Amino acid sequence: MAQEKNESGDSTRTVVVAVIANAAIAVAKTVAALMTGSASMWAEAAHSVADTGNEVLLFVGLRRSVKEPDARHPFGYGQERYFWTFLAALGIFLVGGTLSIGEGVRSLLLPEPLESIWVGIGVLVVAFAFESYSWHTARKQLRAESRERDRSMVEHLRRASDPSATTVFLEDTAALIGLVVALIALLLHAGTGWAGWDAVGSIAIGVLLIVVAYLLARRSKTLLLDESAPPDVLEPIRARVAGLDWVGEIRDLHAVYVGPSSLLVNVLVTPTPAAAGAPASDLVSRIARLRRSLLEDPAITQVAVTVH
Repeated sequence: MAQEKNESGDSTRTVVVAVIANAAIAVAKTVAALMTGSASMWAEAAHSVADTGNEVLLFVGLRRSVKEPDARHPFGYGQERYFWTFLAALGIFLVGGTLSIGEGVRSLLLPEPLESIWVGIGVLVVAFAFESYSWHTARKQLRAESRERDRSMVEHLRRASDPSATTVFLEDTAALIGLVVALIALLLHAGTGWAGWDAVGSIAIGVLLIVVAYLLARRSKTLLLDESAPPDVLEPIRARVAGLDWVGEIRDLHAVYVGPSSLLVNVLVTPTPAAAGAPASDLVSRIARLRRSLLEDPAITQVAVTVH
């Protein structure tokens, strides 16, 4: 389980960095929003508050998911991460997305004058630096994981069994884009005197957050519903089983994630005529050796081998 523990430690560091960065940014943006009256700045403040809360949820999921298996949860608590990530996606949608859109609509109906623009610009620039560091931390973890599995970065984002770093990466990517949008809206508001630019910026940030929330919720739902492991995970297992001299045919092979880097594998095989004709004790011994061999892989938690 060394690989799994290492990935868990990487995810914890990624989430802790994100919590600290977003908490500091949320305070700064809120102060700047109060001073400037900018709708897009209020949207960014709501965004950072949502991100901070969501990453606290991710941390809770990380801590709960490492509990040892027990009688009620024989495969462990790994799926806790998927549940808490789903809650984080809801938080992005409700706190970040809908509030940002609501603030944009309010600003269109009740525009306010822009004040202390340089405070707003300064906060956005500093926030960009903090968000970039958090984004780089998450990207570094994901790049290492994707290289280890011989996947592209995009492919790994779609297939990763640990949603923690993926959530931080997508949140921070949205945050960086949102900061650029907020800065452009702030400058256009100051340059033209029309508060509508700020309102449009706020609505655009809200739509961006809703898109990110949808992507995260969809991935969490897939993992919670025990979707089959991807082909690049299944094929090495299939090759190991097929390479045994007593296996005539692999009739079925299923593997689902019961937690990050934690697979439940079911194999249905037909033995060769020679193996089938041997004493039953020989076949039982071979099945036991196959189970032990597969369980040596740190990513496999449980194996069931059935002979037909």
